[in-house]
Amino acid sequence: MPRARRIALVTCNPRPGLPADPELPGLLSALTAAGAQATAVAWDDPDVDWAAFDLAAIRSTWDYAQRVPEFLDWAARCARLSRLANPEPVVRWNSDKRYLGDLARAGVPTVPTRYLPPGADGEPPVDGTPYVIKPSQGAGARLAARYEGTPADAERAREHLALLHAEGLTAMVQPYLRGIETTGERALVFAGGRFLHAIRKGAVLTAGTAHDAARDPHPEVRGWRATQEERALAEAALAAVPFADALLYARVDVVDGEDGAPRLMELELIEPYLFLEHHPESFTELAAVLLAAAGPVA
Repeated sequence: MPRARRIALVTCNPRPGLPADPELPGLLSALTAAGAQATAVAWDDPDVDWAAFDLAAIRSTWDYAQRVPEFLDWAARCARLSRLANPEPVVRWNSDKRYLGDLARAGVPTVPTRYLPPGADGEPPVDGTPYVIKPSQGAGARLAARYEGTPADAERAREHLALLHAEGLTAMVQPYLRGIETTGERALVFAGGRFLHAIRKGAVLTAGTAHDAARDPHPEVRGWRATQEERALAEAALAAVPFADALLYARVDVVDGEDGAPRLMELELIEPYLFLEHHPESFTELAAVLLAAAGPVA
């Protein structure tokens, strides 16, 4: 009788400001029901034998953005010992939001972005056009803030840029698309190359809120029926990803541009929250994808 396939759901240790993943229990149950031997393990646990797993699926390594070099070293090591999903080259590429430039050059409609690495000159706009500053390596709106583009908030923006550069981070400057306040941000979830479901959430950034303020990264979430335009944008973005044929899961975040057409905001391929509780059938579907990816066992 073949043994059960061993699957690690890779997470992190909860601590203040970093909650436990509420999706893990449901996904562990779905995997167990499907015949797998599934375990939730922290990526930085030195006692984990990654070679003991048929698949290590990254699920909620939500502290990686503060420890990117260490996390990427772990991903490379884990990939040598087990099958890592998403694969290490995808994780490395997606760990820096400069990937948006790659996708824009490939013809994917994205939110226009200017990148300011440490040492680069960049004066904040003061023409009344709202904009957002955030680091190219970050998650959960960490170190992000919205500005109104007025002389009154230019100094605050300069201080924000200086802080990011002092930490060795590349700053991203993007227009604040006000449509997000009416049509929200939509997240389209894929697994095994197939669209699973979508949600809509409200705006995360509010005017006048400091870059280091606590905030809810997923406000006002509700189910959403993705439009044909949104599906087409998401599929085009995924098709343009290097190593796209190796993707096991993905979340594509879109917002409306000034013309009302959807634009890619972010492509989440490392540790996206998948909003499975809003579509409970997706627990079973994702479990089936993970089980198939673990491969046959003797």
